[in-house]
Amino acid sequence: MLSEAGTPRADRRLRRARQATLLSLVTGVWASVLLPAVGLAREPDAGRAVLGAVGVLAFVIAQTAVLYAAVTPWLDRRWRRRAHLGLAGAAVLTVPLVGPVAAGAWPTWAWLGAALIGMAPLLVRPPAALAVAAAVLLVSVAVAGWTGGSVARHLAVTGGIGVAVAAVNGLQVWFWDLLVDARQGQAAQARLAAAEERLRFARDVHDVLGHRLTVIALKAELAARLAPVDPQRAGREAAEVQRLAASALTEVRETVHGYRAVDLDEQLTAIVGVLRSCGVRCTVGPPPADLPQSAATELAAVLREAGTNVLRHSRADWCRIHIDREDDVARMTVVNDGADDRGPDAHSHGLRGLADRLAAAGGDLRVRREDAVFTLEATVPVVT
Repeated sequence: MLSEAGTPRADRRLRRARQATLLSLVTGVWASVLLPAVGLAREPDAGRAVLGAVGVLAFVIAQTAVLYAAVTPWLDRRWRRRAHLGLAGAAVLTVPLVGPVAAGAWPTWAWLGAALIGMAPLLVRPPAALAVAAAVLLVSVAVAGWTGGSVARHLAVTGGIGVAVAAVNGLQVWFWDLLVDARQGQAAQARLAAAEERLRFARDVHDVLGHRLTVIALKAELAARLAPVDPQRAGREAAEVQRLAASALTEVRETVHGYRAVDLDEQLTAIVGVLRSCGVRCTVGPPPADLPQSAATELAAVLREAGTNVLRHSRADWCRIHIDREDDVARMTVVNDGADDRGPDAHSHGLRGLADRLAAAGGDLRVRREDAVFTLEATVPVVT
């Protein structure tokens, strides 16, 4: 059974796979109508043929609704139950309507029984599916006895064809289930990567502030104790507290804005690894060997934000990262498909912060969107 955990409906690859699975299943269902239709064509009584056609049509429509529910995990449980009850009702209705059609000449109802057995694994767990299959076989035997048909022929069609249909349907939905699980795993990996980055940042802030605040607290306490007995030394301690506080503030600002030296190669390797592990085909060229550390640090911050945008704000199939240097300007271009209206734009907080940071360093940040292709281009001056 397919998990009911929601899956992103905006995921283009998953949506295409779902449509292909649903089309394959529904095509098989409607193709199965051809075999009961043989019985309808052989039925000499026009009224009975019409009633049989109504029963077959109701059964196929109910089947289609159940198959749609099987590959649509975000459906409400109530809708899913209604689809299952509708199929059960249509199956019961087919016994009096379709059972007598072409009595003794063609096992018309047996083909519908085979379809029921084929659907059972999609509706209930294996033990219950076996119980459903046994009940359907008993009904097929009863219909054969009632209409004067061959019991062996009815059992062969209902049981043999039913097992084959169950295998085909189950295999297709099993592959769909695996694909959903894989995409959910990729989404979880992306969230984990973002969480790890937040933890890394938290550790950096802790490292910066932890020691400084401890020293500031001790010196402030010392200044308070010295104030009544040694005002001059208390003043010196207070001045030291002020200096330490200003230094800590500067370091925090540097940490927040990413001014610490970052290895661009390592950042590039990490981003590419995460993107590829999430199913994004990534093409990347190595940065220029003569790129100064100051420019590499700025581009590493841009790369980190661009990678986060690809993971969190798009459904990209591919991503290209290119870094080059022209005279006194270093340029990074990150291009990916999968941009949508909910993705980042020039006004998003992360990109606005990057634009401000690059502007302060004499650089520039430009973004553009052409259909589903999103391009980010950052330039920074190269100071040698």
